[in-house]
Amino acid sequence: MNRNDRIIEVLRRKIPTFACEPGCHDCCGPVTASSEEMARLPLRADAEHEAALAAWSCPHLGPEGCRVYAERPLICRLFGTTPSLPCPRGKRPEAMIDARTEQAIHRYLEQTRQVLV
Repeated sequence: MNRNDRIIEVLRRKIPTFACEPGCHDCCGPVTASSEEMARLPLRADAEHEAALAAWSCPHLGPEGCRVYAERPLICRLFGTTPSLPCPRGKRPEAMIDARTEQAIHRYLEQTRQVLV
């Protein structure tokens, strides 16, 4: 496991969780992720990426929701846990993410090569 993989694991454990509204995909759209995060996701064909982008969606979104939920990128995990990325449906964890962890995530995202999911 390389340094960035370890950082991802540490940051993931610090992001509070909550139950999304079943069937909601309001936060699922084009996002960027680090190369390490992308390596954890199944490959999608260029046509799937293009179709998802044209629909302002994510190529990993299926009829039942996120098909890569356990490996979703940090940016996806932040939605609904911070006032800067609120859930459009008002869902949230009992306690929002602490400012230090959110800042650490943004620093990680700034310091790594980001690619379109």
